[in-house]
Amino acid sequence: MKVLSVVGNRPQFIKSAPLSLALRQGGIDEVVLHTGQHYDPELSQVFFDELDLSEPGYRLDLHSADPHAMQPGIRDATERERPDWTLVYGDTNSTLAGTLAAVDAGVPVAHVEAGLRSGDLSMPEERNRIEVDRLADLLLTPDERSRATLEAEGVHGRIAVVGDVMRDALDLFAPIARPRSTVLERFGVTAEQYLVCTVHREANVRPERLNRIVEGLNGLDEPIVFPAHPRTAAVISGLGAHVQLVSPLGYLDFAALASQARVILTDSGGLQKEAYWYGVPCVTMRPSTEWVDTVEAGANVLVDDDPVALERAVATARMPEERPQLYGDGHAARRIAAALYPERA
Repeated sequence: MKVLSVVGNRPQFIKSAPLSLALRQGGIDEVVLHTGQHYDPELSQVFFDELDLSEPGYRLDLHSADPHAMQPGIRDATERERPDWTLVYGDTNSTLAGTLAAVDAGVPVAHVEAGLRSGDLSMPEERNRIEVDRLADLLLTPDERSRATLEAEGVHGRIAVVGDVMRDALDLFAPIARPRSTVLERFGVTAEQYLVCTVHREANVRPERLNRIVEGLNGLDEPIVFPAHPRTAAVISGLGAHVQLVSPLGYLDFAALASQARVILTDSGGLQKEAYWYGVPCVTMRPSTEWVDTVEAGANVLVDDDPVALERAVATARMPEERPQLYGDGHAARRIAAALYPERA
């Protein structure tokens, strides 16, 4: 069996590490295609180097997030390789482009992180999830909630509840992150006495929303380390002296930094989950989330772009005493590899 894995952004590089290992162990050949959606070296090549990922067989190097620009290159690779599956991750434009190109080429699509919904159709990520799930032949969900969502939508593909491959990556790399990283010393912060902030979603880098988020950050009195996505760094201004705006970090440095923070402030979907697994309370600067369980558990608070709500949420942020196991047990990659063989499902 052969799989063409389409990746294009930071979380997808991380998720692909444990899954690539499981595919090899399952006797499945993998060809990786990097769309170039994230092309800054600190958001792209550093992850292949740091996580020891196999070099992509194809690099489109488009330096674009336009799915229509990605499709021809992915379709050409698909037609050349003739894989048994095209594997796509999450909800990015690379995910949508890989799905559409595979459908054009007549290759089945397997979607990792299928069935997630925030209910907010103004988000391009939400529209991507829905379209990909309608087209996918194998829907690999992190939990039973996602399965129920897909069944209610009447998708045609086969559904398999496998857990979350991001948990696999965390289990694989977290034990080596803190011993290898000097990130706290570099930024002059002490464990559990600082905040970590990330902002990257398209809606949040628009001036009106970003200014309100900055107002909220400036109302806090704790040190904040803010690794900035390039498009955020290009437009943000007016941050207080207690906020360190730093370049994007490699996965191991970021894992060491995030896992030792008092609170994580973010608009990232993946980081909401990681915060839960690290045992760090999360404040999410979005009006909705696809990871509803973290909110229901009391570990995550949605504040949208309200600076007063942000300040209040950070001040009162605590992890609940009891935390249910969410999104799998660290063996999702092995289950995904098995699910690619219908006779083993």
